[in-house]
Amino acid sequence: MAENTRVLIVEDDPNIVDLIRSNLTVRGFDTLVSADGIRALSLLESGEPDVVLLDLMLPEIDGMELCRAMRERSSVGIIVVSARRGERDKVSALNMGADDYMTKPFSIEELLARITATLRRTRPVAAEPAADTMITIGDIVLDLARRRVTRNGDDIHLTPTEFALLRELAADRGKLLSHADLLRRVWGAGYQTETEYVRVYVRRLRAKLEVDGAPPLIINQPRAGYRLVDG
Repeated sequence: MAENTRVLIVEDDPNIVDLIRSNLTVRGFDTLVSADGIRALSLLESGEPDVVLLDLMLPEIDGMELCRAMRERSSVGIIVVSARRGERDKVSALNMGADDYMTKPFSIEELLARITATLRRTRPVAAEPAADTMITIGDIVLDLARRRVTRNGDDIHLTPTEFALLRELAADRGKLLSHADLLRRVWGAGYQTETEYVRVYVRRLRAKLEVDGAPPLIINQPRAGYRLVDG
């Protein structure tokens, strides 16, 4: 998966940059580096990275705002890599559009696993199954083959992670899926305890898919999981 994969490293600590870049390069990744947010946004457009590794503690710009700006401009996979260990920081980053959040210090093996998991969602290589590629739920249509979601013919923009979560809920619509099931299916092995990931991304889906005053599309069963309405 490293072949033809470009990683944008947004980090102002040269020691961390050297550590990440050298380990990614030897494994076949292309790398771009920015120590500030303005250049990072420029490289996001000109360099077309597949994954961004984003530090939150940057000069001249708030890392959370940079994450939000990146998400508004691109569906690129965003992994926040930060010394901030608080739960609030993690939830805030996910709300801003981050796909994953890992804390410093970290091992290269963990970083590679996170990159691989993110790429599976944001740059899938396997074709979608031929059967049941069109799913209709009320006035919403999921086109799994084209990775497209519409309401009454109008596109609803979802990030790759949002789409992956909706796809799993839709595949078993009407069935309750536990937090652990959704985490394993969408984020991968090793994420089963990251329940806030599901909560944040379900909220993001509801904000985009549900209409005020209409019945909910995604049903929450407290401490158990979520299910997508059937029909």
